[in-house]
Amino acid sequence: MQTEARAGMMVEGGGQRGFGAVHGCTASAAKTAAGELAVNGAAARKYSAQRHSQLQQQQQQPQVGALSHLVAGGLAGVVSKTCTAPLGRLTILFQVQGMHSNAAILKKASIFQEASRIVREEGFRAFWKGNLVTIVHRLPYSSISFYAYDRYKILLHLLPGLEGGNQFGNTDVFVRLLGGGLAGMTAASITYPLDLVRTRLAAQTNHAYYQGIWHAHKAICRDEGFRGLYKGLGATLLGVGPNIAISFSVYETLRSNWQMRRPEDSNVLVSLACGSVSGIASSTVTFPLDLVRRRMQLEGAAGRARIYKSGIFGTFKHIICSEGFRGLYRGILPEYYKVVPGIGIAFMTYETLKSFLSGSVGSS
Repeated sequence: MQTEARAGMMVEGGGQRGFGAVHGCTASAAKTAAGELAVNGAAARKYSAQRHSQLQQQQQQPQVGALSHLVAGGLAGVVSKTCTAPLGRLTILFQVQGMHSNAAILKKASIFQEASRIVREEGFRAFWKGNLVTIVHRLPYSSISFYAYDRYKILLHLLPGLEGGNQFGNTDVFVRLLGGGLAGMTAASITYPLDLVRTRLAAQTNHAYYQGIWHAHKAICRDEGFRGLYKGLGATLLGVGPNIAISFSVYETLRSNWQMRRPEDSNVLVSLACGSVSGIASSTVTFPLDLVRRRMQLEGAAGRARIYKSGIFGTFKHIICSEGFRGLYRGILPEYYKVVPGIGIAFMTYETLKSFLSGSVGSS
C-alpha cells in the first residue's frame, strides 16, 4: 500500500521497491509537467487526467493499508517505550523532584545516585514501574498518532494552495509540521487519562498510594473528581503539538534528502539515524513544557496539598523563581539518553513492520 505523501514506488526487474517521501523527485516532475502544459495542450490534458487518477486512488485506499499503519504504529510505541523504560522513569523522577524537595537535595541529585537508590530501595524491577500502563497507553497513542498523521497530510494536500504540494519549497514542510501537530494533539487528547495515571505510578517511590491502573483511576475520580484525570491537559496539548510536529517534519525532511542522495542505503539505517536526530531536536525545544505537564499531573496526588495554583504560566514562573531557569530542564540528561534510542527504535520498528505487513498482504 502507498500513500501519495509518504511513498513513491519504482518497479524494477518485476519487483517493487518503496522510497519514503522523495519530495525532491516529485517537485522535479511537477516542474517538468508544468513546462509541458505551456507548450502542448494535449500534454496538459494528459497530466490533468493522471493527477485526477492519482487522487482517486489515494482516496480509495484499501482498509488493509489502514490496519498496517495502526498495527505498526502501536507496536513501534510499545517496543520503544519498553526498551527505554528505566531512563523514562528516571526522567520523571528528576522532573518532579522540585515539587517536594529542598535546594540542598536538588543540588546533590545525579543519574547514578538516583538509579542506585531505586535498585537499593525498590529493587531492579522498579525501573519498569508503570510500564504496563505505558504499554496500554502507547498502543492507542502511537497508532492514532502515526495513522492520523498520514490522514491529516492527505487532507491538507487537498486544501486550496496546498494541493500542488511541491510547487514551493516550504509547502511540504508546512504540511508535515501542521499534520504532525494535529496528529499529536488528537492522540494525546484521546489517551490523556492513561498518560496521567502512568505519571503517577512512575513517580511513586517507597510508599505506593496507587496499587495499579484501575485503582489509580478510581482513586483519582474519588479524591479529585473526574476532572482530575485531565490535570495538565493544557500543557500537554501545548507541548505535544510542537513535539510531534518537529519530530515528524525533521524526520521526513532528513529521510527524503538522504534517500535522494543515497538510495541504496538500508531503510532501517535511515529510519534509525533520522529518527534519533528528530527526537533530540523535538525534546530540546519542548522539554520545559513537558516538565510543567508532569508537575501539573501530580498536583494533589495521594492527598498532598497543591503547590501550583495559577495555571501553566504561573507554574513556569514558580519554577523559575524557586529553582532558576535550569529547573525547567531538570531531567534533560536521562531524556537525551532515552530519546536517541527511543525515537530511533520507534521509527525503525514502524517502517519495518509497515513494510512487512504490506508485503505479507500483497503476497497473499
